[in-house]
Amino acid sequence: MAPPSTTTVSIPILAKMIDHSLLHPTMTDAEIEAGLQLSLKYNVATACIKPYSIAQAKKVLDGSTVKICAVIGFPHGNSATKIKVIEAQEAVAEGAHEIDMVVNVGKVLGGDYEYVKTEISAVDFVVKQGGAILKVIFENDYLGDKEIINLCKICTELEVAFVKTSTGYGFVKEPASGMYSYKGATFPQLRLMRENCGDKIQIKAAGGVRSLNDLLKVKALGVTRIGATATVPMLEEAVKRGIGEEEVEVEVKWNEGEAGGAAIY
Repeated sequence: MAPPSTTTVSIPILAKMIDHSLLHPTMTDAEIEAGLQLSLKYNVATACIKPYSIAQAKKVLDGSTVKICAVIGFPHGNSATKIKVIEAQEAVAEGAHEIDMVVNVGKVLGGDYEYVKTEISAVDFVVKQGGAILKVIFENDYLGDKEIINLCKICTELEVAFVKTSTGYGFVKEPASGMYSYKGATFPQLRLMRENCGDKIQIKAAGGVRSLNDLLKVKALGVTRIGATATVPMLEEAVKRGIGEEEVEVEVKWNEGEAGGAAIY
C-alpha cells in the first residue's frame, strides 16, 4: 500500500507532537534549564527529562500546557521490576505527567513474555493510579518483527497509552567493523507497530526524526508523538514553508525507496 501523500498540519499540531528530549547523560543543569525554556517557548507536548530534573522542570513549566515526561529504566531497561515500579511512582508523585519506560530487552529476546507483560502491567498500574500515562519503549534496533509484533499485542491488551520505538541510545555493534550504529525509528517498523497495535494505542517515534520532512512522513504513517532534539529547526522550517496557526493540508514528499523500508536519517 502506498504511503499517504498529504497530511493536515498547523504549528500547534506539529509542536504538540514533540517530546523535546533533554536526556543526554552529559547535560548540565544549565543546559537542561535552557532546554526547558525552549520547550516552553515553542509550546511542545512535553519536555522529556531524567527523573532528577522533575523539580527543576516544574519550576519552569507549571502553569503552561507543556507537560513533564520522565524516563525510567533508562536507557537499557535492566532494572528489576520493583525498581521500575518505585521509579515510576516517585516520578509521578513528584510531578511527571508521562512516563517513558524501557522494556527488559533480554527478556523479550529470550521469549519470556510473561515476565515482560507482568512488568509492563505493574508499571502501567502505578502510573495510571497517579493520573499519568505510560509509554513503553521497545528499543527496536535490538528486535526483529516477531518481537515488535508481540510487544504491540501485549501493550494493546494492557491498554497502555503509547508504544515507542527507541531510546536514542540503543547502539548495535557491527560484527565486521566493530563500530556501533543506530537507526532508531524506521518507516517499516512504524508501519508494523501501527498495524499491530489497537486503535487506541498511540505511536511515538524516537531516534532519527530530525527534519520537518521526517516529521511529516511519520505523522502520515500514524505517529502522534516524536522524541526530538531538533525541535527548533523543524518548527522554524514549518514557518518558512507557510505553515501557521490555522490547519492546512501539505504534501508529504517520499524519497525513492523510503516507502518500502528506509530508515529515517
